This record gives sequence, C-alpha cells and structure tokens, in this order.
Amino acid sequence: MIVDSLQVGQAEFERGTGWDLKPEGACRGDVCVPLPDGAMVDGSVDVATVAQRLGMPVVEDRQHGLWALGPATVSGRALSTAVAADPELIARDGSPFRLSSLHGRKVLLVAWSSY
Repeated sequence: MIVDSLQVGQAEFERGTGWDLKPEGACRGDVCVPLPDGAMVDGSVDVATVAQRLGMPVVEDRQHGLWALGPATVSGRALSTAVAADPELIARDGSPFRLSSLHGRKVLLVAWSSY
C-alpha cells in the first residue's frame, strides 16, 4: 500500500491492507491483533502505529512525500514459509531442469534483468 500521509481513512487502510479495523483491533479472518489507544481517531488511522503493531514494514520516500507499507507479518518474520518455488527451467542443452533436483545441496541463484 502506498500513501501520501501517515494518517489515512479507515476504509482506505482496510482496502489497501486487507485488515478490518474493529473495536477489538485489526482483524483478518480468525486473527485479531489489539491496537493501542490512539491508533484510530474519528475514522482516521495512524498508519505508523498500526503498521508497527502488525509488523508491517514502512518505507519513506522523502523526495516524493510517499510511504509504502509492506505486508503484515504479525510474528515479525517477513516470510510465511521458506519453501522455494520449483519452476521447470530449460538447461543449456535443452533438457528440462527443476530446482528441486538440487535438494540437500547449497545453491546460489543469480538473476539478471536488463531493466
């Protein structure tokens, strides 16, 4: 979610993050996280306070006056799983190759893009 102020409307916050803000706290499905006093005032959400409570990283772009919120982690961990995707790639000789064929070995993945 990208915002131009750290005070946003409740509907905008809910739409951008997927968290419902209720009297009991920020809720998503069966999970509700209590929010501190002052996190919501008159329908306005203190983004920094709620983001910190939900474990959402917040990055500021001072030059453009914008903030970006990352996904909520609640637990403080950015990854929900450490399982890598297993795409089928084409080897140089044209044969199919799967990352899972290297299971149990140390692997260094290098990616490159021209843009």
